[in-house]
Amino acid sequence: MNPQANLIFIISLMLGTTITISSNHWIMAWTGLEINTLAILPLISKSHHPRAIEAATKYFLTQAAASALVLFSSMTNAWHTGQWDITQLTHPTSSLILTSAIAMKLGLVPFHFWFPEVLQGSPLTTGLLLSTIMKLPPIALLYMTSPSLNPTMLTTLAILSTALGGWMGLNQTQIRKILAFSSISHLGWMAIIIVYNPKLTLLNFYLYAMMTATIFLTLNTIKVLKLSTLMTAWTKIPSLNAMLLLTLLSLAGLPPLTGFLPKWLIIQELTKQDMAPAATLISLLSLLSLFFYLRLAYCTTITLPPHTTNHMKQWRTNKPTSIMIAILTTMSVMLLPISPMILTIV
Repeated sequence: MNPQANLIFIISLMLGTTITISSNHWIMAWTGLEINTLAILPLISKSHHPRAIEAATKYFLTQAAASALVLFSSMTNAWHTGQWDITQLTHPTSSLILTSAIAMKLGLVPFHFWFPEVLQGSPLTTGLLLSTIMKLPPIALLYMTSPSLNPTMLTTLAILSTALGGWMGLNQTQIRKILAFSSISHLGWMAIIIVYNPKLTLLNFYLYAMMTATIFLTLNTIKVLKLSTLMTAWTKIPSLNAMLLLTLLSLAGLPPLTGFLPKWLIIQELTKQDMAPAATLISLLSLLSLFFYLRLAYCTTITLPPHTTNHMKQWRTNKPTSIMIAILTTMSVMLLPISPMILTIV
């Protein structure tokens, strides 16, 4: 793709995200979401492969439907209350429609079917944008409307997302699809706590985005898309592969790594809200996703492929790892000891 065009699309993405996050009026928030959608479409379909075009089409149709629902929800609320302010979403039907629209934008169950397919058809760098920065505007809208959302509906969506995200990722061999189901599972953790403690949702999102960015950038460096090629990639940059193992375990939420912090705080908050059964259920369901993270980690560093493999051993690269990956990896693994400081900032 032309570098100038690429730059325009990236700037438009940042602009759309900034407009949505900083707006008070529903129409401005909707405008930001639309700019975001239109800016990411060329980045998804830039390889001109039929699968990439299919992914872009699916993404466009889903996001257009979700944006229409956002407009419909805000207009219904304005009709009943005379308010266009995002924080004044008081009508119950409007908040129900908005929850469905945001769930569709994020890829929460039962509106999740588009996300694995779109991620599979996109390049790794676009997949990184789809999994991180594109989730920020809808989560910001949920954050602003959190006092008037329906807790029962969100808890149901969250538990279903964690269950299906873990369950459907079990038999995947494509790494991008595994990361898509991982994203759906993590969104369940964010959705269950948004009504009770919205700041925890934001903290969870920031840490999730950081760990996912690390994994996508690492995979992009070693040029791996499938589990079978991941098994032989350890010879390229062994130290990076060892850190990928730790980042995957951190994303799974194992102590003493960074990913344990949001899960621990969410379980604690749910218990305070007398929702111990929901906390127990979502913790048990996250064991499903732990299985495929462990499988990825096992393929990354522990497994030596059999001698009958079709893959040649990869040459070790002398290319230095980028400083960005080094910083992100360190943060993805070592932030748990400074969690009291993180909590004072949040």
